Amino acid sequence: MREAYSHEVASAGFWPGTAGLSEPVFYAYAYPEPAGFAQAAVAPTGVTHNRAFGEFLLLYEAVRQAAASDGLVLEFPQSTYRVAADLGRWGRGQLERV
Repeated sequence: MREAYSHEVASAGFWPGTAGLSEPVFYAYAYPEPAGFAQAAVAPTGVTHNRAFGEFLLLYEAVRQAAASDGLVLEFPQSTYRVAADLGRWGRGQLERV
């Protein structure tokens, strides 16, 4: 863990269920969390920031019912990464070389 968090991290994934959440969710967080990250607008519509977990959450049910669910699942981590990288000044030009 120490090495994994020795630099900036943008993480996203799926929880089928966990204590403190009553339903499955997709999650995304940044470490260290840049100032303003929790208050930032991220996509897609309906994403919320859960203060207790320190993460943005997208309900699985919202994805399941969406007409373009694949797009939502991709848009969510991309959006939270962009917000974290911009607010944290992570040097996106170097990070995103393709």
